[in-house]
Amino acid sequence: MTDTSTGIGCASYERANATSAGVTPIDKRLTKDLAAAAHCLRRGGVIAYPTEYCFGLGCDPANETAVRRILAMKERPWEQGLIVIADRVERLRKFIDQEQPELLAPAIASWPGPYTWLLPASARAAPWLKGNHASIAARVTAFPLVRQLCRDSGMALVSTSANRSGRPPLRTGEAVLAEFGTELDLILDERVGTATQPSTIRDAATGRSLRG
Repeated sequence: MTDTSTGIGCASYERANATSAGVTPIDKRLTKDLAAAAHCLRRGGVIAYPTEYCFGLGCDPANETAVRRILAMKERPWEQGLIVIADRVERLRKFIDQEQPELLAPAIASWPGPYTWLLPASARAAPWLKGNHASIAARVTAFPLVRQLCRDSGMALVSTSANRSGRPPLRTGEAVLAEFGTELDLILDERVGTATQPSTIRDAATGRSLRG
């Protein structure tokens, strides 16, 4: 995986919240400001945000530098791939091979909702998203805050649970802050949803359930 991105992180957000030392204090990274989170994403930053079940780590899926940061934080091999979520199907189409509509139909029928599908990846789907696979994991979320975050940022989002690999997912902003601290640019400090387990993951080609 080569680093071709020119992402610069949340530079303007950092400047706006800087101390005299020029660094955002750790506790100031917690915010309820959705506009600030969307701005941070557009600037190439990495944020944590609440989802249906737990906090997720997210960034612009097209920004390889930001994705690499998330993989390093999670201690997760890039070959495993990542989930991409959005507020509507149209934001996901560039990642999905459109030549097999019969595989996409069951996914569309289940969305929006807590259903992640492995779908044939398009030629435009970057290797840092699909990993060592011919498919990409995608979901249209029903969670209002994440839907608004996608609308405000104008993008689909990388979505992977906020935890180091092998450890339980974190479910509060304070817990995320304690675990990741300055590794994150911003934490959207709102409540997670009421789901009692992560989203179902199903392979569209085989119908096999991989999770849930």
